[in-house]
Amino acid sequence: MAAAQEHLVDSADETPIPFRQAVEALRAARLRPEIEIDPTPAPKRLAPFAYALEAAVVERASAPGDEDRDLADGRLVLLHNPAGHEAWQGTFRVVTLARAELEPEMGADPLLPEVSWSWLTGALEARGVRYGEPSGTVTRAGSYYFGGLSAREPATQIEIRASWTPAEGPGGVPDLAAHLSAWCDLLCQVAGLPPATLDAPPRGGGVVPLPQRRGPQPR
Repeated sequence: MAAAQEHLVDSADETPIPFRQAVEALRAARLRPEIEIDPTPAPKRLAPFAYALEAAVVERASAPGDEDRDLADGRLVLLHNPAGHEAWQGTFRVVTLARAELEPEMGADPLLPEVSWSWLTGALEARGVRYGEPSGTVTRAGSYYFGGLSAREPATQIEIRASWTPAEGPGGVPDLAAHLSAWCDLLCQVAGLPPATLDAPPRGGGVVPLPQRRGPQPR
């Protein structure tokens, strides 16, 4: 992520030290090998300082000639207002998006929204991160194909949008590496991956999706 610094809203000389340290923590986070993550341009109007990452859970091709497949993808934005923000109840805010495609049977489960939200809160709790003021939405949408696309099976998409205020640690800096790891755990959950051991993420091997899960398909 050598190019990450260019996505800060202001130049490094004008950037508050807590925000710079928070960004460095994001860049140094140790993540599961199925996660591909890169910096992306951050929104410029939500806060004085912002940094953004985009990530995908990738299933590696199992045979020559096959293509890798995205099982889930999303975006994480770190916002910082040194003066604080009344709605945040803090100076930092994490804003995230996670999305994936499910089998229609799973998408029809009436408890899916509540369960999906619990995946997020459970991931944060499992990483032991402290946070406040959580909010978000869980959206599911079905796609049905006709005419020249009628051979495709119906598809159900899930989208989890969430934000929360990370608790500030020493020097006013939250443990953003843990927050990023928790969000990536959520991405893996919606992708259908089995849980990883937190202290030793698995290396090598293929992705084994859970039954009735599938990643975004090419349109």
